Amino acid sequence: MPPYILMVILFLSLSSAETGILSFVAVQSTLKIGLQNDGLAAIIEFMKDEGRQDDFALSRQQMVKNDLKGRGICDARIVRAMGQIPRELFVPKSYQSQTYSDGPLPIDCGQTISQPYIVALMTQELRVGPDMDVLEIGTGCGYQTAVLSKLARRVYTIERFAELSLSAQAVLEELGIDNVEFRTGDGSCGWPENRTFERIMVTAAMPAVGEPLMNQLAEGGIIIAPVGESSIQRLVAYEKKKDERIAERFICDVRFVRVIGRHGFSES
Repeated sequence: MPPYILMVILFLSLSSAETGILSFVAVQSTLKIGLQNDGLAAIIEFMKDEGRQDDFALSRQQMVKNDLKGRGICDARIVRAMGQIPRELFVPKSYQSQTYSDGPLPIDCGQTISQPYIVALMTQELRVGPDMDVLEIGTGCGYQTAVLSKLARRVYTIERFAELSLSAQAVLEELGIDNVEFRTGDGSCGWPENRTFERIMVTAAMPAVGEPLMNQLAEGGIIIAPVGESSIQRLVAYEKKKDERIAERFICDVRFVRVIGRHGFSES
């Protein structure tokens, strides 16, 4: 039997139920196939998609091995989450071939998706427990949000650009993630409602962590934020002690886009 017939038979159960375009007719013990051109194109595209998904899955596991475990990320929950979440869904198609390279990539509205290692490092330093509520300043494409959602009880995320927030909501909904609350607004002012969070992550650079975020940090809570006014910032962990004293710990140098807002940078 010719290889193309075997190929079509293999995908019959996947294709014919949806398209209704494949039919098999036995004539004089010879198998003949009636197949419309658009049906063939659909099968070819399906096969390409399957191949791309296999490539992404392999690249994802290589990312976990080399850029996470290989660089000191030892929290098993973070490694598992980032090994499962399809990062390619959060990356513009024009950059999807670079999805799992260990570097930042451009997204819409002049923003970026952080490199995998930095996502993992910031998440590990945040030390999120399963019973904690997390505030994220800067939803962006939603990838960091998705990672946090796998670790926390609930994630509250705020984004300046409505376009990015809506896109992130769509991807997280596609992934079946339902423990995230989205808002659009000035993240430098914190969450609009008056409440506190056990953990706060800032995903863009601030001149300094402002009073609104410090006030929304619960006792014993941690903030991870890139701070500084130059193109290279300091990634810092802040911990609120019982006496309201803030302990500060330097993690590493980083490079982030800026938080624009009342307690961030000005638009100009």
